[in-house]
Amino acid sequence: MTEFESFAVELAAEAARVTLPFFRGDYAEENKAGPGAFDPVTQADKEAEAAIRTLIAARYPDHGVIGEEYGEDRPDAEHVWILDPIDGTRAFIAGLPMWTTLIALRVGGRSSVGAISQPYIGELFLGGPSGAVLTRGGQTRPIRVRACERLTDAVIATTAPEIFTAPELGAWTQVMAAARLARYGCDAYAYAMLAMGRIDMVAETGLKVWDWSALIPVVEAAGGEVTNWAGGPVSGDGRIIAVGDPRVRDQALVAFRRGAQ
Repeated sequence: MTEFESFAVELAAEAARVTLPFFRGDYAEENKAGPGAFDPVTQADKEAEAAIRTLIAARYPDHGVIGEEYGEDRPDAEHVWILDPIDGTRAFIAGLPMWTTLIALRVGGRSSVGAISQPYIGELFLGGPSGAVLTRGGQTRPIRVRACERLTDAVIATTAPEIFTAPELGAWTQVMAAARLARYGCDAYAYAMLAMGRIDMVAETGLKVWDWSALIPVVEAAGGEVTNWAGGPVSGDGRIIAVGDPRVRDQALVAFRRGAQ
């Protein structure tokens, strides 16, 4: 394990120390959205990100940080940590253990280390130069995506149909109709299951940089691929397709390209 991979594990442990006492407990909660919308943030989100930032500043004071709750600090640095202290805040509020902490290190503009942590069930998925691994119960083992030749055999996932625009929803519905099984509500945990070989494709839209930066190293280190809806590099539009087998993506791209127009 590299120095930065080890530090990502340390940061995930610090986030768990902060978030777990709040989960299924009492905490302050705010709605960041305007009237008629709901974009929640909790005391756990804020305190966890603050704790992670404190560790980064102490260990690597020249590194930048981008976080969902406290914005950017030296985002143009060579090394930038990208944080989502609780991805899946709605699940957190509902007491469902589908939320995760996402931690990424971007080096030279590219995500090189990613951690997806679900501390309540005790799982940490780590991806980077050393490969992709799952740590659970004190045991660490390699993880790998699975082969899937046809979309009709694929298990696919997205967070919720409400995230899509009308054209995007049409594309997703077409792909979902062809797939063997589709699941909702997993947030970033779906990407961990893809890296583990349980899900074959995850497609989403509207993701921010803190939503997807940690996912790419985990999926890629496990042998998968992450692209935009046109099959190119992930960009600012937040449209993501992650696959374990590119043959599944290639079959779905006709619909997704139409939805991206």
